[in-house]
Amino acid sequence: MAISQIIAKVTQYISEAAMRIFGPTDDAYPVIGVQPFTGEPYDKRTDDNW
Repeated sequence: MAISQIIAKVTQYISEAAMRIFGPTDDAYPVIGVQPFTGEPYDKRTDDNW
């Protein structure tokens, strides 16, 4: 009986992982599009050399 429970748990674990991988996405990212770059351009004179 213990072996059948172990097999059932392993099967459930693998099937839940497959459902998570191949199921619909649950991402809740906002649709904002491309944002412009607001940082500072690269300047070799102010570059930090370690």
